[in-house]
Amino acid sequence: MTLQQALQSATRQLAEDAQLRDTARRDAESLMLHILDISRAALLSHPARTLTPVALHRYQALIDRRSRHEPIQYITGTQEFYGLPLHVTSAVLIPRPETEHLVEAVLERVLHDRPLEIADIGTGSGAIAIALALHLPYARLTALDLSPTALEVAQTNASTLNASPRIRFALSDLLDSLPPEQKLQYFDAIVSNPPYVPLADAAGLHPQVRDHEPASALFAGDDGLDVYRRLIPQAHAALKPGGLLALEIGHGQRDALAELLSGWSEIGFVDDLQAIPRVTLARK
Repeated sequence: MTLQQALQSATRQLAEDAQLRDTARRDAESLMLHILDISRAALLSHPARTLTPVALHRYQALIDRRSRHEPIQYITGTQEFYGLPLHVTSAVLIPRPETEHLVEAVLERVLHDRPLEIADIGTGSGAIAIALALHLPYARLTALDLSPTALEVAQTNASTLNASPRIRFALSDLLDSLPPEQKLQYFDAIVSNPPYVPLADAAGLHPQVRDHEPASALFAGDDGLDVYRRLIPQAHAALKPGGLLALEIGHGQRDALAELLSGWSEIGFVDDLQAIPRVTLARK
C-alpha cells in the first residue's frame, strides 16, 4: 500500500466518527509522520512510496487508537508548549495554548534580573515551571503535584530540557506538604493551572478529554471552584508582601474569581485570543 492509499484509508476511518471528522485528515497525516519520522514536505512529495508491512501494521494500530478518541499527544508522546517539546503521557493534562497566556502574564510581571522563588501548583507535565525556569535565569521553581506519575513526567521533561538544576519537585496536595517555613511569606510568585471544570460539564466535553485525560486535573466540584477556594488562602499566606498570584481560569469564572480574591490588590484578568478571560492575576 502506498502512503497516499494508507492516508486515504485512515482518513475515511477517522471521518466515520462525527467527533473526529473535522481533524481526520490532519490526524492521519500526523500519525503517519510519527511512524515514518519524516517531514510533512517529504510525505506530500512522495505519495507513491510503498509502506512496508511492518510500518503499515504499526500505522493501523495508531489509527485504531485514535478512533477510540485517544488524544494524538498521548499516542505520539509529545506536545509543544511555549516553544518547548514536552513528553506527555495519560498521567498528565495535555498542555494547551491557552496556558501560554499564563506564562506570558507571569513573565511580564516579575523581575528577570533578581533571584525569585516561584511555586507552580499542580505542575503536571512541568510545562509552566520549565518555561518559567528557562526564561527567568535567576529564579528557583518549586513544582508541586499530588500525582507521583505526573511528577515523573515533569522531572523527565525538566531533565531533557536542561531545567532540572533550578526546579525542585515535590509530591503535595496544593501547598500542604511544603515545610512550614515555605508556607509563610516565602514565594515571590505562585502560579497554577488547577482543575476548574464543573462536574456537571463532563458530559459536554469531547471524549478525548473526558475519557482520556486525568480527571483529577480537570474537575473541581460542582461549580469548578473547589481548588481555588483552597488554593487562594494558602497562596496568600505563602506569598511575600507584594507577591504575585497567577491562575488560569475557566469560561465564565471571572466574577467568581474576583470575589474569591477580594482583599487582594491589583486584581486583573487576561483574555485569550477569543476574548475570553483566561488568566486572573492578583498581588498580596
